[in-house]
Formats: sequence, C-alpha cells, structure tokens
Amino acid sequence: MSTISIIGSGKMAAAIAGRTAKAGHTVEVISRTVANAQALADQLGAGATTGTYGAAPAGDIVILAVPYAGAAGAVADFGPALDGKVIIDIANPVAPDLSGLVTPHGSSGAQETANGLPAGAHVVKAFNTIFGHVLAKGGRLDAFIAADDAEAKRRVSAFLESLRLRPFDVGGLHMAQTLEALGLMMIGLAKNGAGTWDFAMTVDIG
Repeated sequence: MSTISIIGSGKMAAAIAGRTAKAGHTVEVISRTVANAQALADQLGAGATTGTYGAAPAGDIVILAVPYAGAAGAVADFGPALDGKVIIDIANPVAPDLSGLVTPHGSSGAQETANGLPAGAHVVKAFNTIFGHVLAKGGRLDAFIAADDAEAKRRVSAFLESLRLRPFDVGGLHMAQTLEALGLMMIGLAKNGAGTWDFAMTVDIG
C-alpha cells in the first residue's frame, strides 16, 4: 500500500480518509489549520500523519478535498510542491442557491484547478458524484473519473479499486464538466424527487 495525501479536513476529506485508512494506505492529512489536521489524523489512527501546509505532500496521489471556492488558493499556496503529483479534484462548483455551476462557460472546476498547477501535475476528477456519508458507509459504489493523462487514470483507478469502489472512465478532463453537472443534479434530486441523501449513482450493465 502507499501514502495518500489529503489537503483538507472537512466532512468529505474525513470520509475519503477513513475509507483510505481502512484499505491499508497511510493517510497524510494536510490543512491550513494544524489542529484540524491533527484531530482528523488522531480520529483515523492506523498510522495517519499530518503534513505541513504548502510543503511537498508525502503521497504521489494528492486529494484536493476543499470547497471549489478555496481550490485555486490552495493550489497557489502549494505551487511547485505539487509538481509530479496526481491531483484528485473532488469539488462540485455549485452556486450557493443551486441555480447552476459557477465555472466559466465551457470549462469545469477541475480544468480551472489544472490551469493553476505545475506542468508536471496531472488532475483527475473523482469522488464528486458520491456523497460523503454514503462513501463512509463502506459499501461497493461506482466512482466516475475523468482525466487527460492515461497513467494518472490508471493509478487513480487502482486506488479506487483498493477502496472497494468500481471506477468508470468517462473520458478526458473536459468531461469533468459533465461530472460536475451530475453532482449538481444529485443535490437537486436529494432535495426534491428522491427526498433523501442516502443514494448513489450506479451503472447497471445488463
């Protein structure tokens, strides 16, 4: 198993970190607030560590688990320290009133994040179509991914499989626009037609 670094210490970061630790990986938690990172590492146990915000993460796979509004700032804070890393972008860039996505026309949150990263970093969109509390339950779930770099996709797919998730490649990073729209649709479905947040999107292959 390997070290997986997570930038962020909120609910989604905790859900991903918990599943990652249970799979036998070493989790490195990184947060602007050192106390929050330490609290999550302590909660995880299993040899979880904390990293220094802005310094090079220990893991080759780095999960950017911050709200979209804070993604550009976090990427700028780390700068060249993220060069050569595979960055998993999990954000759903939705407007506060859920009226739509806040990204520029023809772009996605993942693409905007990629624009701020060093040339040697590769962004993979993943996890944005799974609610955190559903992920934390530990069941077998489908995870959709989008990226331009084939090796980054391969590594993230292997990581997802180690978490007992079923990865589905939807195409290049431009498809993150569609995945983020799906994330918004799921929120709308939870608030309206489904009437519950306890569901996940599944591919039924007959």
